[in-house]
Amino acid sequence: MDEKFRVLIEGLSQKYNELISMEPVSIDTSPPDTPKGGVYLFYENEIPMYAGRTKLKIRVRLKNHVSSADDCPLAWRLARESTGKKATYQWKGSRKHLLQNPAFKEVYDEAKQRIRQMGVRYVGEDDPLKQALLEIYVAVVSGAKHNDFDTH
Repeated sequence: MDEKFRVLIEGLSQKYNELISMEPVSIDTSPPDTPKGGVYLFYENEIPMYAGRTKLKIRVRLKNHVSSADDCPLAWRLARESTGKKATYQWKGSRKHLLQNPAFKEVYDEAKQRIRQMGVRYVGEDDPLKQALLEIYVAVVSGAKHNDFDTH
């Protein structure tokens, strides 16, 4: 294995263990002093749901998942799963199109409330390359249900 890559991945297991050993918090109970930059993992009934990463303070990023914005990725995944609406590059089925449908908008907003109730664990990592690899590691090892790393 290339030495540059080995150096990037050598701490992944340790960081993952640090993340999963953390007592879960919710978005609303996450402390103000969360690390700036890192990886987080949402849980529902202790089932890993979604791993994400951020260069922001983790608490800020967690709150973005339930903000009034129309681009909350986990909420989109949950709403699409509930309604059977797959991602598309066509107008019909696009985010903007779906949000004009009151029934879909309601499911999307309910997904945000569902996320607000989820537990979340996190670990700091500010190096962008290590962070990207850690997100993949956490998603794969935990079996996070809503990470697929496919392009859309």
